Amino acid sequence: MPSLPYDPRTTRLRSFHDRVSAFRKGADTPRAYLERCLEEIENREADVKAFVTLNVEGARAAADASTERYARGAPLSEIDGQPMGVKDLFETEDMPTQCGSPIFAGNETGRDAALIAGLRQAGAVILGKTVSTEFAFYNPGPTRNPFDLACTPGGSSSGSGAAVGAGFVPVAIGSQVVGSLIRPSSFNANFGFKPSFGAINREGAYFNLSQTVLGTQAASLTDAWTTARVATRFAGGDPGHVGLTGDAALPDAAAPACLAKFESAGWERTSSKAQAKFDTLLATLAEAGAPMVSRREDARLEQFEQLMTPALDVTNGLCGYEARWPISYYHRRDPGSVSENIAARLEAWNYITDDEYAVMLNKRNEMRSAHDALSNTFTALITLSAIGSAPVGLNTTGDPIFAVNSSILGAPAINLPLLEDEGMPLGVQIIGYRGRDRELFALAHWILQKCGSAT
Repeated sequence: MPSLPYDPRTTRLRSFHDRVSAFRKGADTPRAYLERCLEEIENREADVKAFVTLNVEGARAAADASTERYARGAPLSEIDGQPMGVKDLFETEDMPTQCGSPIFAGNETGRDAALIAGLRQAGAVILGKTVSTEFAFYNPGPTRNPFDLACTPGGSSSGSGAAVGAGFVPVAIGSQVVGSLIRPSSFNANFGFKPSFGAINREGAYFNLSQTVLGTQAASLTDAWTTARVATRFAGGDPGHVGLTGDAALPDAAAPACLAKFESAGWERTSSKAQAKFDTLLATLAEAGAPMVSRREDARLEQFEQLMTPALDVTNGLCGYEARWPISYYHRRDPGSVSENIAARLEAWNYITDDEYAVMLNKRNEMRSAHDALSNTFTALITLSAIGSAPVGLNTTGDPIFAVNSSILGAPAINLPLLEDEGMPLGVQIIGYRGRDRELFALAHWILQKCGSAT
């Protein structure tokens, strides 16, 4: 079957944590689980193209070691034996790190990024490197959407999103600076978690900018939280940041005091059908006991909506100013090694002045302060993850207008695969407050319960 059918009520991806009890009882093993993943990769990877590199031999050895630990009753962590894909921006000692660019072809560093080292120490099985767009920006790679091979999987964590959506792995690591975790999660029907800024150690990840955050794309809400939390137990947060805190188990469901419907600049780009489906879901949540307020009922929320209108433009400016230094060097050294897409953007980035950059930083700080001030009234913002389902064509990664908001705010966000648009996945996004990631998962748990969805 070239493409996968999609229905948010029935589609379930390949979760890991629903098998752990079987591992402990001896009814299943991490090696057998890995072989099921490899079988799916054998069946569909030629079409989906989620991976740049696979290390099957290394993964089997790691899965065998995990199987032996479970047999002794001594797993290393809650993610021991979990097969994982890693975005091809993170250093891995056993595979090259190529950043979606010919400049880095065959780039072997011989070391693991902090996050990857931590995952290995926790017993995770690092199966392969997933496709990234060029330098983690907008120029697409070869990956296709597993639910419709004619459509984009999103970006820049395109391979990670598609690998989870196709059932190749239960969890893949990605990163976001504009919309690179939330948007692919929406397009590929998985649970994307973009943490608070600094929550997961970025050492050894390439092309880190002032909004870059590492996160998870996962088959279940439990997989998303547990993997991220265990990762920080072993690798910590960024220098100067505590990282994620709390138990590795999915938090108990917690009803919101009040939710803010956040339209943002993306609302006017969204089709009336998608808007109607989102509003129907909000009505369901309101009936279940979640007070809901929009910009039309609250003056402060209206002011915040207006303040956030230029979020994508400001973010693109910040990223362009920060990314131009290494990319300018690559382009000067070998113009043909940089795509026309990135070269055209670079030309504009080179005109951003220091003063303009300072203005954009101030605007970002203003947005963050205004968002923090909402925390006394609203448990979270609730919005869409994308303006619609994945666009047809592989020359685009889709519009990040909804996903960018949590990036510029430095706030945690979760994509919940609760809607469909034209028979394809469309996610609902909840945005929490900086440093309160675990509380956001408690809300997500409650939302899934009220929508009758699995966690």
